[in-house]
Amino acid sequence: MSVQELEKEQEPQHVGLGPVGWLRWAWRTLTSMKTALILLFLLALGSVPGSLVPQRGVDPDKVARLYQQNPTLAEWYDRFQLFEVFTSVWFAAIYLLLFTSLIGCIVPRLLVYARELRRKPPAAPKRLSRLPHTASFDGDLGVEEVARRLRKLRFRVVTGDGWVSAEKGLLRETGNLVFHIALLGILLAIGAGSLYGYRGNVLVVEGDGFANTVAAYDRFIPGSQVSAESLEPFSFTLDKFDVAYQVTGDKRGQALDYEAHLKVNDSPQAPARDYTLKVNDPLEINGTQTYLIGNGYAPVFKVVDGKGQVAFDGPVPCLIEDKGSMTSGCVVKVPDAQPGQLGFLLQFLPTSVPMTDGTYRSAFPGELNPQVQLLGAFTGDLGLRSGEPQSVYTLAEPEVLKKLKPLLMGKDVPKPLAVGQSVDLPDGLGKLEFTGVKQWITLQTAYDPGRLPALLAAAAAVLGIALSLMIRRRRVFVRVGGGRVDVGGLTRTEGSAAGFAEEFAEIVQVLSAGEKNVR
Repeated sequence: MSVQELEKEQEPQHVGLGPVGWLRWAWRTLTSMKTALILLFLLALGSVPGSLVPQRGVDPDKVARLYQQNPTLAEWYDRFQLFEVFTSVWFAAIYLLLFTSLIGCIVPRLLVYARELRRKPPAAPKRLSRLPHTASFDGDLGVEEVARRLRKLRFRVVTGDGWVSAEKGLLRETGNLVFHIALLGILLAIGAGSLYGYRGNVLVVEGDGFANTVAAYDRFIPGSQVSAESLEPFSFTLDKFDVAYQVTGDKRGQALDYEAHLKVNDSPQAPARDYTLKVNDPLEINGTQTYLIGNGYAPVFKVVDGKGQVAFDGPVPCLIEDKGSMTSGCVVKVPDAQPGQLGFLLQFLPTSVPMTDGTYRSAFPGELNPQVQLLGAFTGDLGLRSGEPQSVYTLAEPEVLKKLKPLLMGKDVPKPLAVGQSVDLPDGLGKLEFTGVKQWITLQTAYDPGRLPALLAAAAAVLGIALSLMIRRRRVFVRVGGGRVDVGGLTRTEGSAAGFAEEFAEIVQVLSAGEKNVR
């Protein structure tokens, strides 16, 4: 064998980690405290869009308005699941990774902490003068007397031949562990709420009722372990909805208070009771909470078709177009009209005033001069029998709308209709009458069994972090003999030496009480 071949064989060979090695590396990286903090930051950062972007489970009306006003942006939001942040795939991935990381961080630290609790303080060093804090005084104190005085200061004490060792501050690590376990508890509470809780949204018009059943919701988001029988069997009727507005000053038109007056039945057998529902003051029945989250107008229309029959008569919830004036867009679909289906596009003006250009606007969000402006009337197949779902806030899909025959458009539309007024359709196809005004409210009903555990875990987290920040781990050593007492001390917490100097002086004062020549 040549020298070159021998040297080549003696060169160190680089060995790859292999599958097991990479798995170990991945687990150590995931369960490190640095990774847990990064994931916690990402979880907080991921929650931001949930506050800035309207959520389908909280305010579906705002989501619908965003699709109307900026459909391109809404599609991108939907693509990244920003309308459903807290149920999105990416948020769940961060949540599960953080959950795993916390478990991997906590379990080893619990084992170390258990060993630390059983471990006795170390023996006193022979030369206490080398410690950061030292003091000496003349006295005839014995080991047992020194130990007794330190125990009164709540130190853990170990004694030996002529020495005493004391330790204090293990609650610091206790607080640290409580904080991390509490974070784990919060994640578990959130998980329990996702599995066994549910949310539902519903729109209710004045005079209508609601029963807490799956079929009654406009949108229902159940946990994976929720069934139809899991829902609390309560019901209520919306008698009246009141809104108070600022009528003078710079904030004229600003809403001051909302009140929904309900007749509530806590169960099918329970008698009805009056309840006033307000914002941030939910109706709660056996842990199920119902929140008031929105409101609007529902003008009442009656449509008589070409054969003189009443084809439609009822309130129509309108989508708010301008929050400041409560100007709202309305769509009336009449699939049962004869000889052909009818559709109407309207605009509701709560306080209608004429403008100089001949148009009409709403000057106040309150119902002072309610009028309805007809924007267009159509006849033809609205596509309601195609089997495909349609929005109640749009007349028809664009391709269907092109096939409809316009009856009244542009200059042909009359002036806004006041309550009791009507407009006749051309060719004897019927009549549209504006008969009154009601209001609607949107409600969110939520049941979350993890709500109280999450609150308790959050309180424990605050307590744990307070203990971790306020308590210092410190040790005190005392050697006695020959009429002399030497005291030394050190802190095991970085950055707390200055604070410990005062405490050490107090400890020396307690030990030297009645003795002489303290140095």
